[in-house]
Amino acid sequence: MMKKIFWIILLLLISGITELWAQSVTLSVSPARGHREISVGDLFYITINVKDVAGNPEKPSEVAGAKVIYFDRTGQSSSFSSINGKVTQSTSYTWTLTARAQQEGTFSFGPVTVGGVKSNTVNYAIGAPMPTQVPPTQGKGASSPNGAQGGDKPEYIGKGDGNLFMRAEVSQASAYVNQAILYTVKLYSTYDAIKFIGATASPKFDGFVVEESKDISTSLEYETYNGKTYATAIIARYIIFPQHEGKLSVKGNTYTVSVDQREYYRDPFGFYGQMSVSKPMQLNVTPNELTVNVKSLPQPVPQDFSGGVGDFKLTSWLPVQKFITNQVSSIVYTVEGSGNIKYVTLPDLQKIYPSELEVYTPTTESNVNVGSHNVSGKVKFDYSFMPLEWGNYRLPDVKLVYFNPATGKYETSVAQGYSIAVEKGSGSEKSQVKTSAAFDPTLMAVKTNLSFNHRPYVYGFFYWLFYIIPIGGIIIAYVSYRSYLSANSDLVAVRSRKANRMARRRLKRAYSYMKAGDKKGFLDEILSSLWGYLGDKLNIPTSELSRDNITGELAMRDVSDEETKQLIRLIDDVEFEKYAPAASATEMNDIYDRTIEMMNSLEESFK
Repeated sequence: MMKKIFWIILLLLISGITELWAQSVTLSVSPARGHREISVGDLFYITINVKDVAGNPEKPSEVAGAKVIYFDRTGQSSSFSSINGKVTQSTSYTWTLTARAQQEGTFSFGPVTVGGVKSNTVNYAIGAPMPTQVPPTQGKGASSPNGAQGGDKPEYIGKGDGNLFMRAEVSQASAYVNQAILYTVKLYSTYDAIKFIGATASPKFDGFVVEESKDISTSLEYETYNGKTYATAIIARYIIFPQHEGKLSVKGNTYTVSVDQREYYRDPFGFYGQMSVSKPMQLNVTPNELTVNVKSLPQPVPQDFSGGVGDFKLTSWLPVQKFITNQVSSIVYTVEGSGNIKYVTLPDLQKIYPSELEVYTPTTESNVNVGSHNVSGKVKFDYSFMPLEWGNYRLPDVKLVYFNPATGKYETSVAQGYSIAVEKGSGSEKSQVKTSAAFDPTLMAVKTNLSFNHRPYVYGFFYWLFYIIPIGGIIIAYVSYRSYLSANSDLVAVRSRKANRMARRRLKRAYSYMKAGDKKGFLDEILSSLWGYLGDKLNIPTSELSRDNITGELAMRDVSDEETKQLIRLIDDVEFEKYAPAASATEMNDIYDRTIEMMNSLEESFK
């Protein structure tokens, strides 16, 4: 009996010890992918693996020798087992801290306590910064990962390694002047998740008129490119119109893309098999440069050419049918079709209409849509005209001469003319004045008595006042203009002065989005106001805006470290909320209040 009790107690102790041993919090350090060691300026990762512990680790406020960039949960795994009817469950969570090395030396991190369980301490060494190397694809004769040479293939900047790149395409490599060309940028990726895509520089369409299309991808599609399957999405689409002949180049803009990189490994104990962990990575990538061969329009160009290149139709309409002298009437011409419709002009009606009709400059109304392949819609030209004489007149047909790239010919669309009858109005007009007054040579009688004591008005003060006031106004305007030029000659100072006003405008738009419950629009405007304000205030180009550059500039301007940390934390929180589940009104209010408070605080610090 005593022996049986002994074994029961022993089993209970072993079970308790096993359960305590199963709970663990472990730390590990790894350099960024493609690096064997950590150097100053490199990203590295500290992984916190929490097993069977109730609780989450807090985000570390600082890491020795480095700066905290990102902290989030990147993995989860669970396992179940049943032995003699007893079911046990084990759950592990992985949290990844991304940091950027800033100081040489040997450092340690930890321990971290989660749910009362303390982790180990990890040591890591940070070496001297590595010499800057030019990315292979930027060198002369460099090839893309697909093995193709030349500038018409994707160009990689950063750590793309062929797993993330962009391709730019045009609908046609040869076109006429002012012919619509579709320019698209497509993203190719093999990463698990894409969290953020933002343009850090604008595309350069030198020699083109540009219309941006909103018809971009809202979901990912899969495409096989050079034997490899990628998730793809069209992230930019433009309709471009070349303005002169020759070879014109289009340089794509640079994008910053945040992705999750998944790394696979096997459980050394063989319990869970293959496991994976996601690590955040930020990449910069630009699409390939393209060249378009632009041809001039066929010669000779018709004398009455409207400038339109595309396919158009011209129609006319008379809103009223009764016409009276000295009363304004109108005629409406409508151009409908696709192409450079916004730049089509009509003939000078004053030259082709009867001289008895006075024609005025038209008012135009555009209803144009920038679609997925062209610009289409219609433009109304509302002409006002006034009959000067009564009688019957003919409003002639109006021709619209345009060039159709599909046929390669100049074509004409004709709007019908109208015959109108003008009635006499109540006022006088040319037709009502049949005779002209005869010249009367008799001198008019002088009604004012002349005197030798008369004082000419040029001697009076008020006469010269009419000269003094304009001259004084000109002097004041000149001095004011010189002061304006002096105040605006320093572009850096001008940007700094306007930074707060531009940020407030964006915040007003963010407030309207918040009231409407539009989370995406609200967060986009908040980010635009923060980044725009910092770029203008600190005189940092958009392409160089980063957390590191901002931190350095704020430190040089004697902004406190605590205030800088609050700013970076605010930007991190806004970007996190952008990809988090739907935010509540309270959360958006909190972000809005924090943003205003931060801008007010920075404005005071800059003063």
